[in-house]
Amino acid sequence: MRLHYIQHAPFEGIANLQVWAENQGWQISGTHLYRLEKLPRPDDLDWLVIMGGPMNIYEEKEYPWLAAEKKFIGATIEKGKIVLGICLGAQLIADVLGGQVVRNRYKEIGWFPVSLKPEGLASAAFRDFPDEFPALHWHGDTFDLPAGSVHLAKSKLYENQSFSVDNFALALQFHPEVTASGLERWYVGHSCELRHAGITVPHLRADAQKYFPALKEAAERFWSLWLDSIF
Repeated sequence: MRLHYIQHAPFEGIANLQVWAENQGWQISGTHLYRLEKLPRPDDLDWLVIMGGPMNIYEEKEYPWLAAEKKFIGATIEKGKIVLGICLGAQLIADVLGGQVVRNRYKEIGWFPVSLKPEGLASAAFRDFPDEFPALHWHGDTFDLPAGSVHLAKSKLYENQSFSVDNFALALQFHPEVTASGLERWYVGHSCELRHAGITVPHLRADAQKYFPALKEAAERFWSLWLDSIF
C-alpha cells in the first residue's frame, strides 16, 4: 500500500505516523511544497496525508502552490482515495469540499482537551476512545463543516475539531502525529508566533513530556482503527 504525504514546512513532517506506517509495510513518499516539488497523480497513491503549516489556505498570492494543491486534493477525494488532513490539511479539505475557512477569534496553541461528539464516539476512528482526551493544538483558523460531512469532535475554543466524509476522508484540526523530540523543531520554527502569543517554550515542553506517552499510544490506536474500518 502506498502512503503519500504533503508537507508545507520543513519542521512539520508526519513524525509518528511514518514510524507506524513503516511498521505496517506501507510504501511512503512525500511532496515538500516549500521546496516547490511536483505533486503526484491521484492514481499513484492509496492514502494521502496533508500536513499542517504556518500559512493559511487563503494565502494563494503568498504561496501560489496552494491553488494546485487544492485541485489535487479535490481530485484525490473524487477518486475515493483515503485522505487525512491535519491542521492546515483539515482546513484545505474543508475548503475543497465547500466549507468556509476563516480566522478564529482566539488562537489555540498548546495541549487542551478534545471532546468527542456522539458521532465521534460511534465512529471507527475514535472507537474505544474516552469522551475527552488531551491533544496538541496549534492553529488560528477555523472552518465550517462541509455539506454531507459528519461532525466528530470539538474543543472549548473551536467547535469544529474533526469531521469525516464517507469515512474515507478525515479532517483533524489537532495534531495526533507529533513526537516530543520533533516538537523541538516546532518551537524554533514557530518562535515568532509563540513570542507574540505570550506562550513560553518551557511550558509547552513540560506539557509535551506529560501528555506524549498517552498521545503516542492513542495515535497508534487511531491509525489502526480507522484504516481497519476501510480495508
